[in-house]
Amino acid sequence: MKLRVISTALVLALAGCAAKAPPPPAASLQTPAAWRTAAETGQGAVVSAQWWQAFGDPALSALVAAALEHNGDLRIARARVAQYRALVGVAAAGQKANVFVDTAPTRARQLAYNGVPYVTNVYQAEFQASYEVDVWGRLAAATDAATATYQAEQANADAAALSIAATVASGYLNLRGLDAQLALTEATLKLREESRDLAKRQFDVGYSSRLEWLQAQAEYQTTAEQVPQLKRSIFEQENALSILTGGNPGPVARGLELAQLQAPPVPAGLPSELLRRRPDIARAEFNLVAVNANLAATRDQLLPSFKLTMVGGVQNLKWHDFVNAPTALWRLTGAVAAPVFEGDRVQHQTDAVAAQRDQTVYAYENAVRTAFAETDNSLGALARLKEQAVQNDARRATAAETLRIAHNRYRNGYASYLEELDAQRTLYNADVGRLQLKTRTLVASVDLYRAMGGGWTARPDPRRSREGGNPCCGDEHAAYGFPPTRE
Repeated sequence: MKLRVISTALVLALAGCAAKAPPPPAASLQTPAAWRTAAETGQGAVVSAQWWQAFGDPALSALVAAALEHNGDLRIARARVAQYRALVGVAAAGQKANVFVDTAPTRARQLAYNGVPYVTNVYQAEFQASYEVDVWGRLAAATDAATATYQAEQANADAAALSIAATVASGYLNLRGLDAQLALTEATLKLREESRDLAKRQFDVGYSSRLEWLQAQAEYQTTAEQVPQLKRSIFEQENALSILTGGNPGPVARGLELAQLQAPPVPAGLPSELLRRRPDIARAEFNLVAVNANLAATRDQLLPSFKLTMVGGVQNLKWHDFVNAPTALWRLTGAVAAPVFEGDRVQHQTDAVAAQRDQTVYAYENAVRTAFAETDNSLGALARLKEQAVQNDARRATAAETLRIAHNRYRNGYASYLEELDAQRTLYNADVGRLQLKTRTLVASVDLYRAMGGGWTARPDPRRSREGGNPCCGDEHAAYGFPPTRE
């Protein structure tokens, strides 16, 4: 009983030798109860892992699939995952025994006491095994830190995949918007050409003034100038999409027309649900787990370490005897080592890691707030764009009616051609605005899916890694079609 009490007191005294870590900062994050914008969510609408297929465009789906497989940034992210996966094994190896084998056959020519030289052979083989008893959990904490860092890199790769998928989808939808604007501009250019020719004929016969003909010519040239500008934008957008998909600059296959594309229903969800649906938030959380584990490992450096060492071997002067009748040698050592004075190095290291922990806490809170803002902004953008589309429809209807009246007045001789030309310009601007609104609405839907995590599914919790080895290092479900990392 006395021995047990003494042992307990000794352990408590040694535990008090650990460096002191300051407490973490108080949490300042508050989760809102609802979004600022009350969006009309689709019935049973959820965010699928392959959310881009909700647009119903095979060409868009093919582009995203190609980007997720061949994009250069994603390849770098996968390589980093493989790197940190291997580092988990390096950290876990510190909790296992180390065994070394050393063979040292020696042949030497020496002088005897009488000055006569002689040759000796010594055949020797030795093995050494050492194991550190992780009394304080320092090695386990280091393994947990490596595991959480690995999980953070996995979440980072998933966040990169989500960003690439959303960028490709937005780029493709913008491309289809530019295609629609080009088609509208080319059709309008033909009408401007007809109007210019008509104004020229009327000027030639003296029915209209030279001013009307020049105005029609200027309007034709203004419209013609927009065609190469749009073609240039399409050319650059195609090249950007080709690079994103891991290819060389070149044309991009098209699918549905802009008019056929419809924004998917708004997925349902509350702000609190977003904390488990975004990979960047998971990355920030895993980083916090890693730095806490590092803090525990750093804090315990002042505690003594317990190591067991066993050395064994065989030795003989003749090869035949070495193989058949070796002489056995062995040594068993138990060592206790602890730093006595290092100028408060460990305490300063602990303070540095604690400050890093505080930074990680603030980074996590910033990531959550950013997620709230991005989702709310996307919901608000969809609502405002919907309202703007209603006004654009009314504006276009008014412009079309104005053009009809202006055309009749000009045909009957009650007004000049300039009045009809102005009405044509107003209708064209309204049509361009309609196409741009449609494109912006589709892109806003992509932004909302990105803000809501894009159907990402969380990976196993790294804090359970101590049970049954390192299950985190298995081939978990890849949220965006990543191939399993090779063993």
